[in-house]
Amino acid sequence: MEQSLAEILDAAAAGRFPPDDAGVTVVPQHHARDAGVVAFTGHSVVFIDEDPAWVRATLAGIDCDRLAAAMNPRFLAALLERTGRQTETIDLLTVASALPGEPPIALKEISDMGHPRVRRALTRRDDVRVWLADGGVVVLGRGIAGRWEMAIEVEPGERHRGLGRQLAVASRHLVPAGAMIWSQQAPGNARAVRSFHAAGFRAVGSEALLAAPTGFLTR
Repeated sequence: MEQSLAEILDAAAAGRFPPDDAGVTVVPQHHARDAGVVAFTGHSVVFIDEDPAWVRATLAGIDCDRLAAAMNPRFLAALLERTGRQTETIDLLTVASALPGEPPIALKEISDMGHPRVRRALTRRDDVRVWLADGGVVVLGRGIAGRWEMAIEVEPGERHRGLGRQLAVASRHLVPAGAMIWSQQAPGNARAVRSFHAAGFRAVGSEALLAAPTGFLTR
């Protein structure tokens, strides 16, 4: 029986990856809002409510290395044209386990959802919660396939002081015991990649999210 997207992600978080066979798995979306592609080593997963035969036929028509076909710009462009969705970038996908106890940095949870980072999270995640630190913010919510996802923002004047790493570590204390927490970083944002790595997040693959069109109604 084929795994669901949530099961695939849970397995990857535990270090159990799809086979390194240059294959592509096509699964339904977990939520009407969320579609996209996750590329692991030697295997990709397309999660979209489209005919799998169309997905495979389109991939077969992409003239490139089979290992890279699902993240090829031409395939992603075909997905965007067919679905009317949008995308921004291909991110590095990272994950870390929850940590016990209180965060090692002072945080204050707030209910104000007006911060730009928060407004962005509200379009992509459910159950969004926000904490302020001195010079930064941590945003936590339920994202793709119900996974815990986090993002941070560091004020310009507070950068280069290790606050990004501290906030990333703090996020691991904000999820339930035994849970895994996910985050995406743009590969070109080397500073963020280094911060998350130092905070214990490990790379598991790459991810391209296809955002729903403006005005799209989620179920």
